[in-house]
Amino acid sequence: MCVAMSFMCFGGFQRCRRNNEHDQEQAEDIATNSVQLLSYNSLRSATGNFNPSNKIGGGGFGLVYKQGFLRDGTQVAIKCLSAESKQGTKEFLTEINIISNIRHPNLVELVGCCIEGNNRILIYEYLENNSLASVLLGSKSRYVCLDWPQRAAICLGTASGLAFLHEEIEPYIVHRDIKASNILLDANFCPKIGDFGLAKLFPDNITHVSTRVAGTVGYLAPEYALLGQLTKKADIYSFGVLILEIISGRSSSKAAFGEDLMVLVEWTWVLREEGRLLDLVDQELTQYPEDEVMRFIKVALFCTQGAAHKRPTMKQVVEMLSKDVSLDEKVLMEPGVYRHTSRNSGGVSFEETSSSRKNKGKQSVNPLLTTNYLSNSQSVTKMLPR
Repeated sequence: MCVAMSFMCFGGFQRCRRNNEHDQEQAEDIATNSVQLLSYNSLRSATGNFNPSNKIGGGGFGLVYKQGFLRDGTQVAIKCLSAESKQGTKEFLTEINIISNIRHPNLVELVGCCIEGNNRILIYEYLENNSLASVLLGSKSRYVCLDWPQRAAICLGTASGLAFLHEEIEPYIVHRDIKASNILLDANFCPKIGDFGLAKLFPDNITHVSTRVAGTVGYLAPEYALLGQLTKKADIYSFGVLILEIISGRSSSKAAFGEDLMVLVEWTWVLREEGRLLDLVDQELTQYPEDEVMRFIKVALFCTQGAAHKRPTMKQVVEMLSKDVSLDEKVLMEPGVYRHTSRNSGGVSFEETSSSRKNKGKQSVNPLLTTNYLSNSQSVTKMLPR
């Protein structure tokens, strides 16, 4: 019996080795000059056997490690994917080749990968200032007081990268996870969107809702979180929240405002109604152009409207952020709010904003609760300069 078991184990080992060799052959056949193939052993050595001390970040898709240098001297960051793709090696590498050829100044560059056995590892360019979350929203020991020109440039650069993904490549990419920790900053604090290709590399069931809703509450468009309606408009909602975080210096997923413990976008709407929008501005910002800051806040409110079809496109957002335009607030709707409730074992729900609750007797239908996103209401293009 021991002999039989040994034979079975040896046979299993041989099949595993043949599968790994087959994966490596496929990888070598598909790889181009745009993506480097690195061995698992070389990456394990570079990270000190993936020592926790070398970890510089993490998220729902995996852990990020800092590596010293590749053979050509390139400093990189290594992302070990925790969710297993259901794609075969050929399909996975084909997607990687597509993503590695997508280049834009505001997108993190994918420089290589490793596919051995069940390991799926991506190698990215290394960015010196880590993420916007660690710089602006992190602990005081790592806190950097970004001035207004830097914050405005981060907003505009991120918008440009997202507009590129949405409107300038075929097929377009919906990021699904726009948030401060996925906006990386180079030595000059130029923003680059990270993880923009992961949505293509994993099946649809690998989403915020199924894997990490608690970590991104405050960013999620309600129609996506509740109804699963994933479109470009979900990214635009998240980007609007990001603008508010950059202006306020506070995390939407962690901070709560007012007696009703409102999320950031709710609080912004209340401040608008009370004519106190500039109260949102980070107290660390002692000098800033009020008119420009007000315009950025209003752009964020246009991006986070409850009805998805009312939100502008990212191309329009770039124009509104980059030009001194007058925004038509008459077409602005209240923001949509997604909450993670505790009443139904961690269920989800739409909720009214604080202002809607106060005015409940004054209207028959709460605009946040409508699901008719195809109505022929006024177009967001009226926000743009004539």
